[in-house]
Amino acid sequence: MPGQSGLLYIPLSGEFLKILAPGIDFVTFLQISHFMKTFQTSFLFLSLALAAFSCKKDKTTTQETIQNNLKSGTWRISSFIDSGTDETYHFNGFSFTFQANGILTATNGTTTYTGSWSLTDSNSGDDSHHDLHFHIHFDLTNEFGDLNDDWHIQSQSPTKIELYDVSGGGSGTDYLTFEKN
Repeated sequence: MPGQSGLLYIPLSGEFLKILAPGIDFVTFLQISHFMKTFQTSFLFLSLALAAFSCKKDKTTTQETIQNNLKSGTWRISSFIDSGTDETYHFNGFSFTFQANGILTATNGTTTYTGSWSLTDSNSGDDSHHDLHFHIHFDLTNEFGDLNDDWHIQSQSPTKIELYDVSGGGSGTDYLTFEKN
C-alpha cells in the first residue's frame, strides 16, 4: 500500500485512492493540485475582467465610429419608406453632409437646405448600436420635414446606415437609408 514506487495512495473516506503517478509523492501531488486550482481561479477572474471592460469600450467605439463614418464624405438617401410608401424620389440628386458641429446640409447644386443632426446614447445599458439614436431635424415644412425624427439604427457600415422609426400614432414604421456617394 502506501509507499510503493510509482503509485500514489490518497486517503479518501477511510480507504485509499490509488493513482498511477510514477515519481510523484503525496506532497508534490498536493503542490501541483494547489497550483492548478490557483491557475484556474486566476484565469477565470482575468476572463471576467476582460469581458466587463471590453463591453463599455465597444459602445463608445461604435458611437464614435458611426459619427466618424458620417462626417467622412457626402451621403445620399437610397431609400425612404414613409409608413409603407416609397418617397425616396423626393431626395433624388441631393447630397447630404454631416458636419462635426452638428450641422446637416442637403444640396442638389441649386438648392441647399440646412438642418441639424446628432447621435446620442439611450443609456439603456445594452452595448449595441441599437442603443444609439440618430436625430435629424430640418426646420422645413416640405418633404425634408419628413426626415425629422429620433431614428433607431438598424444596421451600419462605413458606407451605409439603415435607420427606422416606429410611429407613435400607429401609422406604421418609417425606414431611411443613407449610402455614401
